[in-house]
Amino acid sequence: MNDSRFNADGLVLSDRYSDTMNDIVLPWLGGRRTDATVAGQGGVPLFCSRFDAEKPRGTVLIVHGFTENADKYDELIHSLLRSGYSVVAYDQRCHGRSWRDPAISDISLTHVDRFGEYVADLKAVCDGVLAAMPKPWLLFAHSMGGAVSSLFMERYPGVFAKAALCAPMIAPNLGGLPPAAAKLMCGVAGLLGRDRKRVFVSKPYTGAEAFDTSCATGRERFDWYEALRVRTPEFQNNGPTFGWTREAIRASKAVLAPGAVERIGIPVRLFTAEDDNSVMPDAQKAFAARLGEGERTLVPGSKHEIYRSPDDVLFPWWRGILEFFGEGSIRI
Repeated sequence: MNDSRFNADGLVLSDRYSDTMNDIVLPWLGGRRTDATVAGQGGVPLFCSRFDAEKPRGTVLIVHGFTENADKYDELIHSLLRSGYSVVAYDQRCHGRSWRDPAISDISLTHVDRFGEYVADLKAVCDGVLAAMPKPWLLFAHSMGGAVSSLFMERYPGVFAKAALCAPMIAPNLGGLPPAAAKLMCGVAGLLGRDRKRVFVSKPYTGAEAFDTSCATGRERFDWYEALRVRTPEFQNNGPTFGWTREAIRASKAVLAPGAVERIGIPVRLFTAEDDNSVMPDAQKAFAARLGEGERTLVPGSKHEIYRSPDDVLFPWWRGILEFFGEGSIRI
């Protein structure tokens, strides 16, 4: 696209980032966006958006990470549309504008009873929205979304033609606590009726996060989303329950179960952030080593949220993903 505020792939230059996002990107996306509600596991309503490219060369499904939402990916969605891909993005349960457990009054708390509910929700989105979108179907998933998507691909191989996993939560970082000890702690909490209570290391949302301790390295991208989050209560979830933590540990074991990774059977690119304090890189290595058509790449100069890096890190990383999605013959 010929506009000095964007790079060749439709990503926003950091200079005047917030103004460009608010004044140009969001209105442009709004003209191509259709929102719908999808019935997830147990019939719970999931907020879902589709974006239609003019001459689609395929569709990318975006699966966001822990405490995130689909709107956090608007810059990437803009780039995908400009690159000819239609997009589907949704808020996972207890995130964004999707269903929240009515037993939890704190909107900043994130819970799930079983990690399999996330996987079943993803299947519902595929059946209810993605099924009507042009093929090939491609997957972009971040962090917790990477764990959900990996479990989905292991259970339903062949749905997607290719997958890009951004700092996937193959195993969460438990702050040095052994998984067995953390799982025991969460189990005891459950027996004490605290399954839906906040893990003691987490605090309720009190306002904009500090950039220096965030998972982002691009200040302009960080500031834009934090402003959106401050004025949108549905986007303010920020911590896990004991139940969510237990299920994240169980999910890690399930993703890496004997024979599971090998069932994926499609080209996968896994990206490891150089400075990641949220997930464990060794688990990503173990996962990637078992992929039949997998490749793992370390992204220098990035924290956990690679897609919120400065231009000099973000642009080449994203260009590689676009090239991966478009290269060679794609199975449909």
